Amino acid sequence: MSSEEIAIRARDISKHYMMFAKPEDRLKQMIVPRLQRALHRPPKQYFRDFAALNGLSFDIRRGETVGIIGRNGSGKSTLLQVVCGTLQPTSGSIAVNGRIAALLELGAGFNPEFTGRENVYLNAAILGLSRAETDARFDDIARFADIGEFIEHPVKTYSSGMYVRLAFATAINVDPDILVVDEALAVGDEAFQRKCFARIEQIKDKGGTILFVSHSAQTIVQLCDRAILVDRGELLLDGRPKLVTTHYQRLINASPELSEQTRENILAIRDGQQLAEPLSPVDTGMPAKGASQTSTQHPDTEPSDYYVPGLVSESTETLEENGARIRDIQILTLDGRRVNILRMGRRYIYQYTVDFTEPVKSAFFSMNVKSKTGIVLGGCRTPLPLPEGKSIVVQIEFNCAFLPGIYYNTCGVRTQSGVDSKILHRVIDATVMQVDTEPDLTITGYVDISTTARAFPAQ
Repeated sequence: MSSEEIAIRARDISKHYMMFAKPEDRLKQMIVPRLQRALHRPPKQYFRDFAALNGLSFDIRRGETVGIIGRNGSGKSTLLQVVCGTLQPTSGSIAVNGRIAALLELGAGFNPEFTGRENVYLNAAILGLSRAETDARFDDIARFADIGEFIEHPVKTYSSGMYVRLAFATAINVDPDILVVDEALAVGDEAFQRKCFARIEQIKDKGGTILFVSHSAQTIVQLCDRAILVDRGELLLDGRPKLVTTHYQRLINASPELSEQTRENILAIRDGQQLAEPLSPVDTGMPAKGASQTSTQHPDTEPSDYYVPGLVSESTETLEENGARIRDIQILTLDGRRVNILRMGRRYIYQYTVDFTEPVKSAFFSMNVKSKTGIVLGGCRTPLPLPEGKSIVVQIEFNCAFLPGIYYNTCGVRTQSGVDSKILHRVIDATVMQVDTEPDLTITGYVDISTTARAFPAQ
């Protein structure tokens, strides 16, 4: 790969900090080791070394959108600061080719005493724009931020949402070669978030490079061409967004007892010490094993209702059991026949059995339907009364409003008390279903939105 194709190249990046237990230890560290070395004695260390980043290496090609995902404190934000040059690595090298615009922290780079207008010009100048270039872009920036007359007020009077609106509007309107976004889209209302995602898509279409940090697996899958899983300052996995986010979900849902083993398993996959899971339909965009591209006639039943044993999910991930176990997952017709080939507009039952291994007073049961790229298209999470016994059968009836294609189902059970929630068990991509083709179908996308069309003479 030539250097012209590389937007960001990181080689063995590490960032270490000295952590002191007491304030006086900082002074001791400055003086005592020097004296001990002068006396030819082994120097004593008064700090604990903390590695925020530990030997990360990767390349990001021009035009790529790469998502960085990981647990809190994993080093994601530190990595972005190193990429943007606001932090220098302790060791290793970082090379960035092109103009970089970053949205790292809420209001970072803003002077609270300056007005919004003044801060736009200040930030644009830092990013390399002349005053004339900023003049030409200012109306677009103000329109995107949509904060009205507050653009002329000091930013110290802004709400958090107004901060991020103006910061994001400035960053994306300077025509960056590389856009770096650190979870900033979590702030702002839904309409603003939709506008941000649309603008990111425009930057992608123009060949821009995007480095995007998020805790949302669905956002990573939706936006990114590639994903990087970071944990404890290490790069655990680098690959297809669906594959990486699946392992991320396994990591964050593992109990303290199994967390280390889960982490080691991911590292083993990364290092090729064991076979990685085979490419699944979610990862390749191909039909699932046994799935047909067109409608298949079954000898015993009508084409809409039948079961193909070979149509199975090859990307199933079973999370740790934490008081319950889900088993016997299947899709049924309303009269109780097992199916995995469905027909548009019909109603079906998603059924699974839950064995409780710990006492539970109440529980929420869920299922969702995802596209091949991992986007959740619909589902539910509903409380149900618990019948007597340690094992129960859950049935969730749903309407097949999905267009012909391959879809994946995830199911789970959890308890919830107020804002506290505990996942008892979850099976990701537990089943796969194929919605059968329909003749003369005119609608497009994933779901049937019941469109009607008409034409009449223009006035």
